[in-house]
Amino acid sequence: MNSKLPPLRALQAFESFGRHSSVRAAAQELGVTPGAISQQLKLLEEHLQTPLTVKDGRRAALSPKAKSFHAVVSIGFEKLRKAQALLAQQNSELDINVSGLPTLLMKWLHPKLHSFEASNEGVSIRLEATHDEPEPEFLDHMFRLTYGAASERFPHARALFHDVCFPVCSPEFLRKNPEALEPSNLSDMPWIDIDWGPSFSSVPKLGTWLEAQGFPPPKRKPVSIHSLSSSALEAAASGKGVVLAQLSFASVDLELGRLIRISQYSVQMPEPYYICWGSLILEHDKPRSFLNWILAEAKN
Repeated sequence: MNSKLPPLRALQAFESFGRHSSVRAAAQELGVTPGAISQQLKLLEEHLQTPLTVKDGRRAALSPKAKSFHAVVSIGFEKLRKAQALLAQQNSELDINVSGLPTLLMKWLHPKLHSFEASNEGVSIRLEATHDEPEPEFLDHMFRLTYGAASERFPHARALFHDVCFPVCSPEFLRKNPEALEPSNLSDMPWIDIDWGPSFSSVPKLGTWLEAQGFPPPKRKPVSIHSLSSSALEAAASGKGVVLAQLSFASVDLELGRLIRISQYSVQMPEPYYICWGSLILEHDKPRSFLNWILAEAKN
C-alpha cells in the first residue's frame, strides 16, 4: 500500500459517498457530477491498492474493509469542519462564545443571562448547544459548560455547582393523582425517564430516588424516555407523569407553577457541572467578566 497520503479531493469524495451511501447524493453535496465522484473513488482505490466499494444490488456500497477506514476518515473531516466553524467564530464580531450541554444552557444559563447583559451593555454572546465536547484547543476562543469527568480534557476547569434531584409533576397530574404526594405511592405512578446514554449510567433515575428512600422501584415501564432533561421536564409539565428533576433545570418551571415538587427528599448528582476554558480567552476583558460573573452566579 502507498505510504503517501491520498489526494484530499479523493478522500473528500470517499467520505461523502460513505456517509450518504450514494454516488448521486455525494455529488450533490460536493457540487460535482456523479461521474466525478466515481472517478475520485477509483483514484483512491488505486492509491490505496484496495477495493473500497462493492455492488449491493444495483447500487455501490462500502466494502467491509472500507467501512473501518471510512469511520476514521469521517472523524478527520468532522474535525476539519469544526476547525472551520471555530475560525468563523474568531472572525465574527461576537464578544463571547459559549458551548454547552443543551439543557444546561437552556434551563440554567439562559434564564440568568439578563443580569450579565444588564451590567455589560452592548455585549454579544453566542450560545452553542451540543453534547459533543469541542477540541481542547478550541477553548482559547470559547467557554465550555459540561458535566463531570468531561471537564478533565480541557486546560482549565472550575466546578459551578453540585446538583440535587427530586420528583416533580404538573399541577394537572397532581389533581388527577393526589396520592402522588405520598412518596410510597410513587412506585405505582406513571413516570418519565431520562437517559443520557451509557457514558452517564450513574446519573440518578426515579428508581434511584425511590431506593434511597427505602421504597420499591417503579412497577411499570416509563411512559417515555428522553435523552434531553429539558424534553423530559416538558413531558412532565404537560401532565404525562412524574419525573426525577434536577433543581438547576426545574427551578424556573417550579417558580412559574408549571411543575410541583412532590417531595422534599432529594438525591445528589454523582458529579458537579463545570465551566472550562483555555488560557488565551482570558486575555480579553469581556470573557474575563463573563467567567467571574458565572462563577458568582453558581454560588447563589
